[in-house]
Amino acid sequence: MTDLSLQLYSGRNYPLDSVIQTASRLGYKYVEGYGGTDAATGGLSGLYTDAPALRAKLDAAGLSMPTAHMGLDLVESPERALEVARTLGINTVICPWLPPNLRPTDTAGWKALGERLGRAAVPFQKAGLTFGYHNHDFEFLPLPDGRFPMDVLIEAAPGISVEVDIAWVYRGNADPFPWLEKHGSRIVAIHVKDIAAKGENTAEDGWADVGHGTLPWQKLLATVKSKTSAKYFVAEHDNPSDFARFAERTIASVKKFGA
Repeated sequence: MTDLSLQLYSGRNYPLDSVIQTASRLGYKYVEGYGGTDAATGGLSGLYTDAPALRAKLDAAGLSMPTAHMGLDLVESPERALEVARTLGINTVICPWLPPNLRPTDTAGWKALGERLGRAAVPFQKAGLTFGYHNHDFEFLPLPDGRFPMDVLIEAAPGISVEVDIAWVYRGNADPFPWLEKHGSRIVAIHVKDIAAKGENTAEDGWADVGHGTLPWQKLLATVKSKTSAKYFVAEHDNPSDFARFAERTIASVKKFGA
């Protein structure tokens, strides 16, 4: 079985110590961090406010953090980001999200954003790290010329990698299978997340535990393993009402699917 990672953002509403211990107890080998900079204070935010303490907790639980989400504000302060990466043992830095005010509306804007990310990647690559970008649904909403913003972005930044959140691809009403095959060599990680049937799990924003939703994860995992370079498979649920339930059911499903 592929060793699963767990995006700690899934447990942001729960005590961190409990989240870490649950991940370790259930057999996860890795976790994925998240954070950026605090606009009000200028300090680090998310899980990076005390990286040495977090590293100690992970070491004690037998977990490591090979991949991490770092906001655009943080990756464009590479000295600070690289210090966090060194402390936590991160080898793959992922820019995870764009606030609405930074999202381009045309092809030229997405090309410019890709070039910006390509420049941001350079200090990390010089330090021997992988740098990538993580999608949501809006990168798969066609532009006026019919192209996906995600395609424009990564074509403008040929040196960066991709972490594909497949559930968000579906929420953008796009077919992930041809995209996975087309860009497989660029894909270094995926998010393993599921979508509930229409009208279900409304208290969880319509997300589901993997294997208990609507996505064909057995087929998706087989495609990812055969058609991409993905090394990290990261379980995520954006708003679980029961963190331990989500984490346990997800790892059980992935084992059942034979990944």
